[in-house]
Amino acid sequence: MNGIEKITQRMEDDAQREINEVLTTARTQADEITRRCREQADKESAAIVARGESSAAEREKRLESMAEMESRKLVLAAKQEVLDEAFTMALEKLCTLPDEEYIELLAALAVKAARTGREKVIFSQKDRNRVGKAVVTKANDALARKVAPRLPNDLTDTKAGAILDKVVTGASAILAGTGMLTLAEETRPIKGGIILSDGDVETNCTFETLVRLQRENISGEVAKVLFD
Repeated sequence: MNGIEKITQRMEDDAQREINEVLTTARTQADEITRRCREQADKESAAIVARGESSAAEREKRLESMAEMESRKLVLAAKQEVLDEAFTMALEKLCTLPDEEYIELLAALAVKAARTGREKVIFSQKDRNRVGKAVVTKANDALARKVAPRLPNDLTDTKAGAILDKVVTGASAILAGTGMLTLAEETRPIKGGIILSDGDVETNCTFETLVRLQRENISGEVAKVLFD
């Protein structure tokens, strides 16, 4: 091999070494980049999984909370339904009392609600026909006796005494201007009870109104009895 060939061979060897060094360095860098990418990918993957698990846990809590709220709503709705039924039954019980008890109750309401003792007493059509006159008569008698002097029992126990008592009671009522309730011609679409009318002033003693007012006052006690 002459001098030129030696030089050429040396150049080729040097070039091959440089190429090999470049390739080795490139492979090393590529491996390092690959490792870093894998590490980053693993970190990001773990973060995604962690976020997913956290999100799933939060969603589970939200769902549990929603289920609990819905359950409470259902329980409250059921309790409200039971309360509604209880007061509806109370209203029906009042409206279906035997005539004697019904007359007694309505007369007592009229006496308690009367302001002048000269009001018109308004009933439902059914009650007007059934007990209207009896209620007004009984209420007027009670109003008259509130203002009349009480005669001795040994006097009122006799027939003459009973007549005298009635006369005194009636006269006292006339003097006091009370005991003059009248049966109104008009009727109202009410379930039970009465309405006292004195000109433009009305006193509502219907069972619907009385039950509603009582419900506002005693719902807590009724609920305690029903649900404890």
